[in-house]
Amino acid sequence: MKLETIELQTGPDPGASIIVLHGLGADGNDFVPICEQLDMSAAGDVRYVFPHASVRPVTINGGYRMRAWYDILGAQLERQEDEAGLRASQAAIEALIAAERKRGIAASRIVLAGFSQGCAMVLLAGLRHAERLAGLVGMSGYLPLAATTAAERHAANRDVPIFLAHGRYDQVVPLASAIASRDLLSSLGYAIDWHEYAMQHAVCAEEIDDLNRYLLRVLRGTVSP
Repeated sequence: MKLETIELQTGPDPGASIIVLHGLGADGNDFVPICEQLDMSAAGDVRYVFPHASVRPVTINGGYRMRAWYDILGAQLERQEDEAGLRASQAAIEALIAAERKRGIAASRIVLAGFSQGCAMVLLAGLRHAERLAGLVGMSGYLPLAATTAAERHAANRDVPIFLAHGRYDQVVPLASAIASRDLLSSLGYAIDWHEYAMQHAVCAEEIDDLNRYLLRVLRGTVSP
């Protein structure tokens, strides 16, 4: 499954890539305006890659076809999971990382970022990736296939820094689900940069500022071979 993408570069010679995964029903355009607000100049030229998820029926929305990384089978996200869909999208994200590697970007200069379903895919794919990534960003999401994480995670990313952010009033992915995901990852030894905001299932200005600082921290000072 090869994904169509939108790309945005902050300069002519990118030495880092940030792959941004949208949420359910959106597409790659969704986070372009947000990334345009980031100031990554201290980390050098950056390439943003915004893939479009495949169009598929979504059970919780009456089977309506929309862009989705996987099917949502019911309101209890962690109890009814579309493992086949999750695994297929994981493979597609691995292909995106491989494409950036082929373009000369070291794995240690690649950040995976995502919102909602995109967050779920970041945690699924990023923790299992076989090369150390620069960082993982999860916004307003949760950890899918949580019970398999300990067995399937790759040692290469055992110390990858993880930025997790969530709205206190989120009615789509409840804050409790995000906290449970955070606590499980913490128990496995991951360093979590945790943020809560007075918002619903959204992105706020304070979050963008916090994300900007995190991205500079994980990308500044490392050099692509």
